[in-house]
Amino acid sequence: MTKTPTADLVHLHVHTQYSLLDGAIRINDLLEKCKDLGMKAVAITDHGAMHGALEFYLKAKKAGIKPIIGCEFYIAPQDRKIHSGAKSSGDAAFHILLLAMDITGYKNLMKLASIAQLEGFYYKPRIDKETLVEHNEGLIALTACLHGGIPHLILNNNMDGARAETKALQGIFGDRVYFELQDNGIKEQKKVNKGLKKLSKEFSVPLVATNDCHYLNREESFAHEVLLCIQTGRTINDANRFKFATDELYFKSPDEMRESFKEFPDALAESVKIAARCNLELEFGQPISLISPYRMTKLLIHILRDWPGKG
Repeated sequence: MTKTPTADLVHLHVHTQYSLLDGAIRINDLLEKCKDLGMKAVAITDHGAMHGALEFYLKAKKAGIKPIIGCEFYIAPQDRKIHSGAKSSGDAAFHILLLAMDITGYKNLMKLASIAQLEGFYYKPRIDKETLVEHNEGLIALTACLHGGIPHLILNNNMDGARAETKALQGIFGDRVYFELQDNGIKEQKKVNKGLKKLSKEFSVPLVATNDCHYLNREESFAHEVLLCIQTGRTINDANRFKFATDELYFKSPDEMRESFKEFPDALAESVKIAARCNLELEFGQPISLISPYRMTKLLIHILRDWPGKG
């Protein structure tokens, strides 16, 4: 049985190089950093895809670090199949962060990632509320960064909308919903944190501290800016290029996180509690079925019914 981590912090929002042209953390370096900091568990939550999941799982297990596999999904404001109307990627999708608690959750992450690419792609690979209702089992939901649905509503002074969205997520995930606090040097984040604290009291949703890590060390923030230039087709000399308004999106040490969240010590402890709820064990050497025997039988009947030359 996997042991509960004993550290007082677990990073639950981390983007590796598999968040293509956005994350700049290599898995080997991430695990070395965890060992250096005495951290017993860590998550990866790449954008909209599961490309790094198995590499991370195997290497983390070998390093003696508990792997928590997640994904930061893009969620369509309405139906994932509506591929029109948005003026930008920000209008087309908001963020939600999902973590696998077990093998069922892992399978659902893979299902959601596939649906996002095959059915929901519009600016970004997207899912929607319908897919969350169908594939939420075994998953923990965090409300993500400033681009998350609830943070976006708070930032735009729509607390009633944020309340409605909170109720909707609770209806899907029950007690597996958490409000994600960040302290990243972005002024808008303080307003969002204040709103999340208020909603936490109203709806009894726990607060959890994260840092939305995109690079490993603070001094790598400029290199990350260059990466974003490649993503957006701009140059580093372009004053109007897209960039983050902070150099704090790095893998902070426990001491740095304690200092950042000294007003929210329970939010740090909550990260450890969430890590304790995530106990994924993968078995290798045999295929993993992503479809139930009942649905497989129906699919086979459908294929055979329409098979050319039947009869």
